[in-house]
Amino acid sequence: MVDCPGFKADIKNTTPLSGNFKQIFDINHGMQFHEHVASYGSAVKIHGICGDEQVYLSDPLALHHILVKDQDLFEESHMTIQWNRLLFGYSLPGTCGAHHKRQRKMLNPVFSAKHMRSLTPLFYQITKELRDILVEKGREIEVNMSEWISNVSLEIVGQAGMGYSFEVFDKHAENEYANCIRELIPRLSSLEAYVIFLPLLVKLGPRSFRRLLVKLIPSRRIQRVKYIIDTMYRTSQIILELKKHAIAQGDETVLKQVGEGKDIISVLLRAKQNISDSHSLPETELLAHMSTLIFAAHDTTSSAMSRILHVLCLYPDAQEKLREEVKLTMSGRNELSYSDVMALPYLDAVCRETLRLYPPILSLQRTALQESVIPLMYPVKGPDGSIINEIPIAKNQGIIVGILAANKNPDVWGPDVDEWKPERWIGPLPSSVYDAHCPGVYSHTLTFLGGGRSCIGFKFAELEIKNCHFSPRRET
Repeated sequence: MVDCPGFKADIKNTTPLSGNFKQIFDINHGMQFHEHVASYGSAVKIHGICGDEQVYLSDPLALHHILVKDQDLFEESHMTIQWNRLLFGYSLPGTCGAHHKRQRKMLNPVFSAKHMRSLTPLFYQITKELRDILVEKGREIEVNMSEWISNVSLEIVGQAGMGYSFEVFDKHAENEYANCIRELIPRLSSLEAYVIFLPLLVKLGPRSFRRLLVKLIPSRRIQRVKYIIDTMYRTSQIILELKKHAIAQGDETVLKQVGEGKDIISVLLRAKQNISDSHSLPETELLAHMSTLIFAAHDTTSSAMSRILHVLCLYPDAQEKLREEVKLTMSGRNELSYSDVMALPYLDAVCRETLRLYPPILSLQRTALQESVIPLMYPVKGPDGSIINEIPIAKNQGIIVGILAANKNPDVWGPDVDEWKPERWIGPLPSSVYDAHCPGVYSHTLTFLGGGRSCIGFKFAELEIKNCHFSPRRET
């Protein structure tokens, strides 16, 4: 491995086995650690598993090379790919190279702005149900908004993504699938110590043999995760079979019972009828995408919505300004179109600024497939005081893409980078933001990443977030 003595900082590993990874992925204090690493500069050497040296990058030019220009040379880490395959199967997070590009090309149309327009009434209908419940609960002293935001996010992705209702608004319903989705992240976090053994475990014979080994492991945590994954897969199978049967019988009534037949999976199944198998997603991959869609769209989006509500509570003037914009726009109208929602300037500014400062995912990993040299837009000082303009990367070297660090880079955003200021999006942004050419797909940030592995559903997430913030009644 290439040693990079020119890095400004070497964040010392805390344990010989896990290095800095435990700090990077710490649920309670991970954000503080990412900010700490970024304080050393836009290129920092950290420690991975068993002392493995990795590069933590937030420099925009370096990230452009990794995520866009030379993206085929910097793939998801083998551990990440294997982990995603174990959880969901061969969906977008579990594929790479030509396989990933083929899947993405087939999925792009159902995540386009055009399809989001057709889903907007469905989003609005679900948020109105939330509004009615909150109005009813308004007489209560306390309302757990985080829980309700999680519920509405789950229902939106269930209906708009799969044409399936999790029945989250029915207080008498008990949906095991919904319970498993909510429980997955906390349960996975408890298995952090086992993740480092994944590259070895996936080589132990065929899938059936590995499942048998997992079944024999005397760990309640592992067995619970196995149950959750199996439940998600079985439920997805049932939903897919019902939809396939309805389409084969031409029964649009069944398809429109939930999601109005416009949900992503129904659209993909209809398209599959009209094109050859070589140009459509195999059924195994459709099943994998169903679980991935529910997991990815629910957890990160509900986290973002909860954060926005929290920030608005901290800034009552901004809350009132947003309320006035919504009241004025909704005056005499029952609902807004997709274009109307996206055109609300202050709502847009609040969303952009909150997602910049508080991205739901703080970092992602990449692995170099060959040796290369990465240029830096903002040079860093080495321990000896020398100026470093580029970084040598070794084959198989790990790279941490610092999403939070890139979003809060003071060289890009200026001295007020740590302040929550929606107004920065109303007027022209600093020239340094445009000059940086951030490779992200959303608002000059890396919140939804960039390049060929950027978040394919960021328009879905944006529509969901904005809908949930303009649905309450005007008098509230």
